[in-house]
Amino acid sequence: MKKLPDIMPATDQPMARLVVLSEGFAGLSHELKGERIAVGRIEDNTFQIAEPSVSSHHCEITFRGQDVVVKDLNSTNGTFIDGNPVTEGVLKPGQVLRLGQVELRIETGAGGPAPAPATAKKPLDKTIVLALGVKASEFATAHTTSVGAAGGYKAKTNKANRIFIAVGVALAVVIVVLLILVFQKMG
Repeated sequence: MKKLPDIMPATDQPMARLVVLSEGFAGLSHELKGERIAVGRIEDNTFQIAEPSVSSHHCEITFRGQDVVVKDLNSTNGTFIDGNPVTEGVLKPGQVLRLGQVELRIETGAGGPAPAPATAKKPLDKTIVLALGVKASEFATAHTTSVGAAGGYKAKTNKANRIFIAVGVALAVVIVVLLILVFQKMG
């Protein structure tokens, strides 16, 4: 894969970096320099995040002027900015970028050496698919069903229980009568 040349910022501001916020990835970050930053689970990405919910080639980050543009690369578990799914969107400082189960944020602060990369190794051969639950937006569009003309619930009638009890009582009576007849013949 051909590496693109790095673009240096035109100002004296410190280089922005994409920092992983998720537990287990403390210290994992990547300086946002270059024309295109490929983010994904496998080693051929510019920024590798070795986590099974991240696709092998999850998204790419490019620049349009001062804007940081995130483009999903048909990832399995989606790309989200502040919880909203995006196929392409602008990521602003302070917003949270989520790739699968991994959350990241742009930081522009100066100072100190770059954090050490995370050392946790996880299986990288396959993307895991996250189970999606009900989304909050689906509650507003949920269909309701009527529960009766008066709007209340009707008590269930349980004919099966009544029949079972009646048959049980009838059998008990028959058994008692048979026992009485048997004792009368014996005695």
